[in-house]
Amino acid sequence: QLQLVESGGGLVQTGGSLSLSCVVSGRPYSSYATGWFRQAPWKEREFVAAIAWSSGDTNYGNSMKGRVTIFRDDAKNTVYLQMTSLNPEDTAVYYCAANLDTSGRFTSTNSYEYDNWGQGTQVTVRY
Repeated sequence: QLQLVESGGGLVQTGGSLSLSCVVSGRPYSSYATGWFRQAPWKEREFVAAIAWSSGDTNYGNSMKGRVTIFRDDAKNTVYLQMTSLNPEDTAVYYCAANLDTSGRFTSTNSYEYDNWGQGTQVTVRY
């Protein structure tokens, strides 16, 4: 079982930027693909981005495509989500997730395919 701890959330004005971090521990980090999801009040959990283990393939959800970048620092066991041009519709709890990546190319958009989750970090974008 992995432990995932997100940080970097906070309050930002429209048009601003934030960078979220997710530190992964508990088992060999490099065998796992990692992703970011978000959930706004009264809405379903939504895929934001994912990065595969060995291939480095990335995948982005439509809602934030062009405004987010996912990348990882294996030396720090950390995956990052860099977000720009934020707007109030981006207000949500952002979750980091991980899944064993046997193919090395896993970048699923489905939350049910990830079996390890962090506690989430709140991002609030004000007008």
